[in-house]
Amino acid sequence: MLKYWIATFAFLLFNLMSFSQQTLIYCGSLIDGIANEPKPEMTIVVEGNIILTIQEGYILPKEFDNVIDLKDKTVLPGLWDMHVHIETEGGPGKYINRFTNNDADVAYDAAVYARTTLMAGFTTVRDLGGSGVNISLRKAINEGKVIGPRIYTAGKAIATTGGHADPTNGYNKKLAGDPGPIDGVVNGPDEATKAVRQQYKNGADCIKITATAGVLSLAKDGSGPQFQMDELEAIVKTSKEYGFVTAAHAHGAEGMKRAVLAGINTIEHGSFMTEEIMDLMIEKGTWYVPTLTAGQHVAEKAEIDGYYPEIVTPKAKEIGPQIEKTFAKAYKKGVNIMFGTDAGVFPHGENSREFGYMVEAGMKPMEAIKSATSIPAKVMGDFGKVGSLEQGKLADIVAVEGNPLQKIEVLENISFVMKDGVVYKN
Repeated sequence: MLKYWIATFAFLLFNLMSFSQQTLIYCGSLIDGIANEPKPEMTIVVEGNIILTIQEGYILPKEFDNVIDLKDKTVLPGLWDMHVHIETEGGPGKYINRFTNNDADVAYDAAVYARTTLMAGFTTVRDLGGSGVNISLRKAINEGKVIGPRIYTAGKAIATTGGHADPTNGYNKKLAGDPGPIDGVVNGPDEATKAVRQQYKNGADCIKITATAGVLSLAKDGSGPQFQMDELEAIVKTSKEYGFVTAAHAHGAEGMKRAVLAGINTIEHGSFMTEEIMDLMIEKGTWYVPTLTAGQHVAEKAEIDGYYPEIVTPKAKEIGPQIEKTFAKAYKKGVNIMFGTDAGVFPHGENSREFGYMVEAGMKPMEAIKSATSIPAKVMGDFGKVGSLEQGKLADIVAVEGNPLQKIEVLENISFVMKDGVVYKN
């Protein structure tokens, strides 16, 4: 009798497994994030949230299979943006909002920006600094409470007193106080170490510092160095011990050079990068995240009277156009480049404008696509799960009409989005 029930159970289990639903995605053209050429007429088989297999041709569905017909589209891995600020969006009101918005206001706005980002085809982003709401948003997305991309977040960026990420810049004395490592503001290597550990405690995934002055902060200088070498070395050393990838906002040459010498993983913006620094980055394996879209945006908006505070406008006019010149030189030189936009400085959802600027400055379209798919996944240490369309990886899949290798601008109009096996846009 026992054998009968065992056999019956085995039979039912076998049939249940046989009838498990799979999703077949018919791809007119497939860019997998690895190969240099697209593959025509392919089928991606997804089961649950995993890519089960990828086969040539359009395979016939079984009785319970779901078919998504993208035969007239180019299919790609979900895109990555390695530099966003998911909590905020720039504009004339930004400098007042920090006095009027509560954390709940920031959270509701961030949820909107997250959804917009995902619908633009960006299934993964690296958030490089906010208030800490970004950590809660990441958790809410992971738990399915909010729709948005997979987020790696730095939590609060680390600055020196008065530096680009000092949250009290522009405050009056009574409001400014004396923020310290718990607020992401450090002076000296001991406080620098404590600030990294604090971000670990807060739940950050990576570390971001402001190695130089910045464009949009309420301070006159836009490019001077803001960390001493012993502070930078302490940050990099502690970050490595805690398993963090590190990023450095850097416009000016001296602060940028110090960050590269200290062992920072990525340089953001890199506006006044010299050939010496380019050579050093190639030698050290440092990655460059150019944020061309933000540069273009701030330069354009600086021409509008009153759009930015008076102290910001000349910096925006100078540094914005410089970034594209630097990118062209760095690409030609052979610096490692990753896709990143600084979305939040400009409207979220317009991230793919960056592809056009990259190609316009000389980058090949397929290289630009890889810089936003497989390359960032490798840098963040998650290439085994995401970043390309391969068997066994998470089903992060997007599609566009047209051929981005012929017209890169088609990536600005994503028509299909699947993240983690769930279709969000079709």
